[in-house]
Amino acid sequence: MTSLAGKVAIVTGGGQGIGREEALLLAAEGASVIVNDMGGLVDGKDTPDSFANQVVAAIEAAGGRAAANFSDVSDWAAADAMVQQAIDTFGRLDILLCNAGIVRDRMTHNMTEAEWDAVIKVHLKGHFAPTRAAVARWREQSKATGEPVNGRILYTTSEAGLFGHPGQPNYSAAKAGICGLCFEVAKEVGRFGVTVNVISPRGRTPMTESTFGDFTIPEGTFDSWAPDNVAVWPVYLCSDEARNISGQIFVVFGGTVQVMEAWPIAAKISQDKKWTLAELSTAARELFPDLRAEPPAWPEMNQPSAHQNPGVAR
Repeated sequence: MTSLAGKVAIVTGGGQGIGREEALLLAAEGASVIVNDMGGLVDGKDTPDSFANQVVAAIEAAGGRAAANFSDVSDWAAADAMVQQAIDTFGRLDILLCNAGIVRDRMTHNMTEAEWDAVIKVHLKGHFAPTRAAVARWREQSKATGEPVNGRILYTTSEAGLFGHPGQPNYSAAKAGICGLCFEVAKEVGRFGVTVNVISPRGRTPMTESTFGDFTIPEGTFDSWAPDNVAVWPVYLCSDEARNISGQIFVVFGGTVQVMEAWPIAAKISQDKKWTLAELSTAARELFPDLRAEPPAWPEMNQPSAHQNPGVAR
């Protein structure tokens, strides 16, 4: 792997969990890092003990270079200022890793508008706003030099975004939107030398640790849920060696990296004329062989049908 020495990275949500591990590993590989995180602030004010400052201190103690940022990445102007901070502080920007997110879990029937809006804003807009700011500068840089900028953008989705998860319609929609954003932006920015990819991580983070309960790993056993396992693949994608990998979704867990296929065609019916309802009533059985004249018994009727992915990553 080529060194990241001389590279400059922004890691949003970089104060805790997977974002923290990414920031530490980027710095260990030679990159200078802007660590963005709003967590750990007292009354909205920065303190030496805030999460972003803790990560910066750890990087600097190891001989690296870093600076903290406490902005709301879903704020248009604040995201732009964060990108400018990287350039003003370290002279350039090469890498943008987006992790910042929140959860407001609720079933569809009782979710509030505020809960929906907050999650969509932080995740989806919080990915796009810094992307727009970085891409605008990289485009101008490429136009001025006539050379590719060799930039990297890494997004974070989840298996809720890939397959859905009960009780998280806002989170699932936002995370699926991030995948769509990746495909779109990757098509736009490849011409001036920027790659865009998405990771779907599995690991213990402050946002998910409540699901693990009393979780202990026997001594000497590989902790597959440790967040530092996840960080290695996105940091690899930031290297020069990975310059031809773009527009991809990866599930990363423990020692495994899975390349996902985005919405492949599972089955098809076709004819050279407009369908009638009667014709479709027959032909639909080619798509779903288990169609029955009588509806299935409850709760079987609510289970995924044959061509719906049940959530098992391949």
